[in-house]
Amino acid sequence: MEDQFGSDFMTIVDEDGTEYELEVLSSIEYNGCTYLAVTPAGVEEDEEVEISILKSVEEDSEPILCAIEDEEELQTVYNLIMDQLYEEEDED
Repeated sequence: MEDQFGSDFMTIVDEDGTEYELEVLSSIEYNGCTYLAVTPAGVEEDEEVEISILKSVEEDSEPILCAIEDEEELQTVYNLIMDQLYEEEDED
C-alpha cells in the first residue's frame, strides 16, 4: 500500500460473520509484508481509542488480516509505525 492523504476505511468480516468498519491510520512494508495500524471507525475525538496492528497475509490466494503473534515482530512494527506517524505529524 502506498501513502495516501486522508483517512482510509475498510470493512472486515470475522470468522463468525460479524462485520467491523476500521479506519486505517497507517500502513508500512516490512520484510516483504504489509502491516496496518487500524482503529474502529466512528470513534469520537474525546473517546479512548484502541489501535491494533494487523499483518496482511495471503491465504488461498486471498489477502487476510491477522494479529501478529510474535512479540518481537509486533514491537518492531509498532516502533516503525510510531516513527512514521510522528514523522508525518512533524511535517504538518
